[in-house]
Amino acid sequence: MTIFVKNKHTLQIDEFKFRCCIGKNGSTNNKIEGDKKTPKGIFEIEKLYFRDDRIKKPLTLLKCIKIKKNMGWCNDERFPKKYNKLIKIEKNIRHEKLKRKDYKYDLFIPVKYNFKKPITGLGSCIFIHLTKNYKPTAGCIALKKKDFLIMLKLIKKNSKIKIN
Repeated sequence: MTIFVKNKHTLQIDEFKFRCCIGKNGSTNNKIEGDKKTPKGIFEIEKLYFRDDRIKKPLTLLKCIKIKKNMGWCNDERFPKKYNKLIKIEKNIRHEKLKRKDYKYDLFIPVKYNFKKPITGLGSCIFIHLTKNYKPTAGCIALKKKDFLIMLKLIKKNSKIKIN
């Protein structure tokens, strides 16, 4: 099962097509931290993270993790051992806060880009997350909540994402 990001507006799984949005500056083969581009390639996906105070655990074959207040995702190039990994929030480490005031990370799946042995500066925090208005992202792929929930029913633990 492959999730195809065909272009900056279309995500497809089998015959299901969903409107999506990607990085403000399009997609690239040469991702750099902060370039607002979505990395091209075929990647595995991580577990589903969700806000259980806002959403009940969705139907999915993915392993589900409840987002806690102290969870962050490191995007700080000064900490190579933590870069592009789930961390417990620390004041001196730059990170994406996972328990946000807005809705964007109420449901999200990390894309395993620059993941196994992350190289600092090549980009971090590439997620499939929520949008309400399809405004371009900082490099993630975003879907409306109803489409995200349908996608969760279709994909499996070994599903991959192909970004063109």
